[in-house]
Amino acid sequence: MKTTQRKGDIAVSQAISRFTKMGYDVALPLTESASYDLIVDSNEGLKRVQVRYSSVKEVALRRIHSNSKGYVVKKTKPNAYDWLYVYKSTGEEYLIKKCLVNRNAVRPTAEYLLG
Repeated sequence: MKTTQRKGDIAVSQAISRFTKMGYDVALPLTESASYDLIVDSNEGLKRVQVRYSSVKEVALRRIHSNSKGYVVKKTKPNAYDWLYVYKSTGEEYLIKKCLVNRNAVRPTAEYLLG
């Protein structure tokens, strides 16, 4: 398994743990083609959550895939997800309750830090 896949697995498992501790029910999409990684049943209704792992200050938001013609870079489309959960290698967790459209990266700030 690739290191990037393992990091993604770590972030998703941390997100499931965090949302469960917050008292929410968590569901996983059946397909990998969804633009979100989790569905959280929160007090505000069902939320589609994109999960990211990062070991640097900025968190990459674009998705890079390869096909027969080379690499394809995809930026986030409007309404692709509702919340962005970020797990840092330092153990910090951030929750940004909006979809960040057409951005390459984000630098999570203290206002989004989960305690």
